[in-house]
Amino acid sequence: MGMEKELEIELETSGVELSEERKDLIRRVMAAALCAEGKNGGVTILITTPEEIRRLNREFRNVDSVTDVLTFPACEGEMDFASPDGYLGDVAICLERALEQAEAYGHSPERELGFLTVHGALHLLGYDHMNEPDEKKMFSRQDEILNGLHLLRTDPAGAPGPERRENGNG
Repeated sequence: MGMEKELEIELETSGVELSEERKDLIRRVMAAALCAEGKNGGVTILITTPEEIRRLNREFRNVDSVTDVLTFPACEGEMDFASPDGYLGDVAICLERALEQAEAYGHSPERELGFLTVHGALHLLGYDHMNEPDEKKMFSRQDEILNGLHLLRTDPAGAPGPERRENGNG
């Protein structure tokens, strides 16, 4: 009867203003994604600027460009995807990129922030999209979680938005 690590979601902002409603949404979406996968543990989410996410991307991935979301699993490559203390890892989201993508895809900023949060959560848990079968599995799981939260891929008029994902930097 081991002690189960509780869900601990810390949200930080750096250089951006984020409403309490959006902070609550991001925490709720992260919790839902982890619970959907049967995982507990700690996660830190950083909502930041294009400059900061570019710096992180350059420093940790050797990619000198702005991206929408980066993930930093605590135990990369291990089967249970959690460090002994239960910490799962960090997710960084670029607010400006999220808002631009929401507009480009014709859905709400909340849906895009939800999408990027779920995308980051699944990466922390070992999902990836480097090949087609893995991509199908990951994106299908993302859609299930987002649909369960009623964060649907539709524009304000209710028409389906364009299919996702053009980049592979999550």
